[in-house]
Amino acid sequence: MCETQIRVAVVVSAGQEWDSARERFARHGLSQSPYGEWCIAQIHVAGRAEPVVFFHEGWGKIAAAAATQYVIDRWQPQLIVNLGTCGGFEGAIAREAVVLVERTLVYDIIEQMGDPEAALRHYATDLDLSWLAEPYPMPVQRGLLLSGDRDLVAEEVPVLRARFGAAAGDWESGAIAYVAARNKVRCLILRGVTDLVGAGGGEAYDGTVDFFRAQARIVMTRLLDALPAWLACVRW
Repeated sequence: MCETQIRVAVVVSAGQEWDSARERFARHGLSQSPYGEWCIAQIHVAGRAEPVVFFHEGWGKIAAAAATQYVIDRWQPQLIVNLGTCGGFEGAIAREAVVLVERTLVYDIIEQMGDPEAALRHYATDLDLSWLAEPYPMPVQRGLLLSGDRDLVAEEVPVLRARFGAAAGDWESGAIAYVAARNKVRCLILRGVTDLVGAGGGEAYDGTVDFFRAQARIVMTRLLDALPAWLACVRW
């Protein structure tokens, strides 16, 4: 049984992403789940207060899938929103651009006994965004987001661009979208590009996380600031 009626749950993956949400909403009181911290905050949407769950799922596909199901089972939200970061393919997208995800694909599946394309299709998810009214609150690049339990490998970027037509990749969106779709829950995924990966390597691949941490704060601040306006676009 839900503690309160919740229509929206915002799920956040990486710790550096959660830091921004935590700083903003910690005053509401943080609770602990088997996966990470969470709280319920009142968000003002078009002149009314909307109780929203903010939930730290953890990084990677395993945590993302399990925690998304936990959130759905516990609060039965009508909408899952994933705010987070992604790595961009140099030449295909700009740093700090926001990807409005229309399709996810888990690209790190290696199938050598059957049909590898069928394996990729099995976990691919198309997101129906017909309930999201335009104009959007910010410029976005709509399209495919690749997910894998790995950082983008510079040498693979040309192949990923040519094979899938993608412009960016992350670790968790494919799992979140897959679970939401199978529970018939609307899903909005907004990922901001923190760094670019190309032939010369990755901007954040210098042995430290300082660059990524700084960029993640910029991206998450923008997305959290825009969240009320995004929710105002929802046709309930």
